[in-house]
Amino acid sequence: MSKKIAFIGLGAMGGPMASNIIKKGIKLSVYDIDKIRMNEVVKVGGESNQNINECIKNAEIVITMLPATEQVKEVLIGKNGVIENLNPGSIIMDMSTIAPVGTDLIADKCKKNKLDFIDAPVGRLVSHAVSGDSLFMVGCNNEMAFKQVEPLLNCMGTSIIRCGKIGTGIRAKIVNNFQILSIAQITAEALTLAKKLDLNLEVFKEVNAGTTANNGQFHVNFMSKVLKNDTEPGFTIDLAHKDMGLAIEAGNNFRVGLPVGASVHAVYSQARSSDYSKKDFSALLDYACELAGVKPPRL
Repeated sequence: MSKKIAFIGLGAMGGPMASNIIKKGIKLSVYDIDKIRMNEVVKVGGESNQNINECIKNAEIVITMLPATEQVKEVLIGKNGVIENLNPGSIIMDMSTIAPVGTDLIADKCKKNKLDFIDAPVGRLVSHAVSGDSLFMVGCNNEMAFKQVEPLLNCMGTSIIRCGKIGTGIRAKIVNNFQILSIAQITAEALTLAKKLDLNLEVFKEVNAGTTANNGQFHVNFMSKVLKNDTEPGFTIDLAHKDMGLAIEAGNNFRVGLPVGASVHAVYSQARSSDYSKKDFSALLDYACELAGVKPPRL
């Protein structure tokens, strides 16, 4: 690919995603405020930069993967932001998980500056970002713009779902995360109750797998993380709280009651006020067990 491509945001997800693009032989100009994270990507061939404007200079495609709405807005539409410094016809692809109103605002600013905008938030876990098996939910109005970023998405993942017009990608991500994070809390409570009732974990796993209670949080996430005594963050409780908040905010904005979601959000709020904030969100199990006064189950 002969176009200059810039990648801003090299965190737990962004770093391996950028690295996978580079490993496929595509040159990438990269930037992160954390120099250690940026140097990790530079080691595999990324071009380091001192600041964002240096990173995006002459870029035709800019990818952002940032923690929250405010950071994305600051980088893209803030004073001397990315949008002001790109040539007309350039493409911005935001892969962050942010408020839909933020996505809509940024898309509008791009349109006014004759830039193409694509929202393509990421599904699956950090382990999938590392292995190049991520899923992307894409909102895009311009098919030619999508064709230009499609090879990059294919470098980073295995599944591209076209959700519709601009803004549908982030909306799909928020609804999906709402379901994932709610199920995670229900799973934590169920396993805590099973422990309290002295059920054998392996037996309960078999029962669960054979019924419609079967879910990926128990059989994939919990099994590979907290039940193996691993709560190193793939996706922190802090970030889970943020994403649940985005869903609750969307529900409020569109007058959709989310009573179960509100209760789950409250649990994440409580958990993040303790030492659990930076742990993997599967550590909800340990938090629930702690509250119940039982020893957390382990495989």
